[in-house]
Amino acid sequence: MEVLQAIENRRSHRVYKSDQLPEDVLAQILKAGLEAPSAKNRQPWHFSVVQNAGLIQEIHDEAAKLIQTPDGKPLFGPDFQIFFHAPTVIFIFGKKDYHWTHIDCGIAVENMALAAEGLGLGSVILGYPRAAFIGSKADELRGRLECPEGYDFVIALALGYATDNKGAHDLREDNISRIR
Repeated sequence: MEVLQAIENRRSHRVYKSDQLPEDVLAQILKAGLEAPSAKNRQPWHFSVVQNAGLIQEIHDEAAKLIQTPDGKPLFGPDFQIFFHAPTVIFIFGKKDYHWTHIDCGIAVENMALAAEGLGLGSVILGYPRAAFIGSKADELRGRLECPEGYDFVIALALGYATDNKGAHDLREDNISRIR
C-alpha cells in the first residue's frame, strides 16, 4: 500500500475479531516502530507486546477504576473496555527524564499504526492506559510488562482485525496557516 493511501485510510478502530495476529505480521509492525526516527537516534522506547487477554483485562480494570469524571464517578460504563477487546496491545514505555521521549514514542506508535493499516489490520492509539501505571498496582504492572528501569508508560497501540467500518473524519483546513 502506498504511504499516502495508508495515511488516508487509517482509522481508530474500536471493534475487533478475537483472532490473534500471525507472528510474521506482528514482527513487521514492531520493526516499523523500531525504524522510527528519534532525536539524536536515542530510541528512548521499549515495546511490550501483550497477547494475554487476562492481563490486558487486568490493566483495563486497574485503569478504569482510576479514570473518573470531575465529580468522582467512573468515566466508563461496565460494558466499555479501554482496549476494545483487541487481541494484541503494544505498550510503549519511554525513558524518563529525557526531553524528547514523548515525541519520539509518538512517532514510533504512528509508524506502527500505519504499518498495521498497510498490512490490513486495524488499530487504535491509546492514552487511557496511563492510569494503570500511576495506581497502586503500577509497579507490579510495569514489572509484568517488563518495563525497563528508568522507563514509564507513554502510549499504547491496540491491534487486531477490525470489524467496524469507521468513516473519515472531517479535515480542518482552517487549522493550516501559510506564511510566505
